[in-house]
Amino acid sequence: MGITYRERGNPFGSHRVLEPKGVLPQPAEKLNNDVEMLWDNEILVDVETLNIDSASFTQIEEEAGHDEAKIGEIILRTVNTRGKQHNPVTGSGGMFIGQVAEIGEKLKTTRDLQRGDKIVSLVSLSLTPLKIDEILEVKPDIDQVRVKAKAILFESGIYAKMPDDFPAPLALAVLDVCGAPAQTAKLVNPGDTVVIIGAGGKSGILCAYEAKKRAGITGTVIGMGRTEKGLENIKSLGLCDHLITMSAQDALACYEKISDITKGQMADLVINCVNIPNTELGSVLMCRDRGMIYFFSMATSFTKAALGAEGVGKDVEMIIGNGYTKDHAEIALQVLRESEKIRDLFESIYC
Repeated sequence: MGITYRERGNPFGSHRVLEPKGVLPQPAEKLNNDVEMLWDNEILVDVETLNIDSASFTQIEEEAGHDEAKIGEIILRTVNTRGKQHNPVTGSGGMFIGQVAEIGEKLKTTRDLQRGDKIVSLVSLSLTPLKIDEILEVKPDIDQVRVKAKAILFESGIYAKMPDDFPAPLALAVLDVCGAPAQTAKLVNPGDTVVIIGAGGKSGILCAYEAKKRAGITGTVIGMGRTEKGLENIKSLGLCDHLITMSAQDALACYEKISDITKGQMADLVINCVNIPNTELGSVLMCRDRGMIYFFSMATSFTKAALGAEGVGKDVEMIIGNGYTKDHAEIALQVLRESEKIRDLFESIYC
């Protein structure tokens, strides 16, 4: 492949935006995904696997009627139309794993990277120029898609080198949600009562580990899931003081249950990790006044959360699930290094 090199690319990637002009790559409707043209501050990557974020994959799977071939067709259609894997329904993307193919001249002396290094992107596919040549395999059980593709990382784009002590599929799965346990580690204080919605999922389990670790013996961790089957994995890990089978879409039932468990004190922190809509008010009602809610879920409507809290007179602090926080990759991987049980469980699922 002959590459044409260009100079003076924008650090945030705005030079790749086709529609509408003047916006950054994430909110853009369409990006230039020409991988035969590389700006001096871009990194070209040969992509092996896409990890579609949970909310996005759930929506795609439902639209495809759980047909793997149709899932692939929908992903291809999105990328061919938008130049990136930016789900037009959920607005979210995912991340990728691949090998460095080319490094722009401006970055060669500022990055500890070589051609052939295997990396995991830590920025969303919703802002990443992507060109898919072929979809090789769809793995609906783990929200991953094996591809023959190329992607562009901008100067501002963050990534992690593939760790030596983890298989690639496992590292990709964990790093996809690394913001959640890292934020949990910052937010939980000793003695806190923490509710985790979607506790049986990947991000929920990692958050529960950090919550239990930070809240300590005087704290309480309450895990919630829609089905008993969905909570089986976390039950086996012993990370929660209470496990509740309940839908967070039933806001009043959530309020009554947590009020009962906490004797009316409610939660100091509610962490929402689910991939379904309409769980905002359940999160609000389970939180105490002046408490905190961390919405990691990309299915969250922040309009519903803000106006819902206002409507029920709840003075709570609400945090958007920023996928980045300092050292988030290392914090998430360290959970698996510290917990053999979680690592064994995740390897059985993702490897």
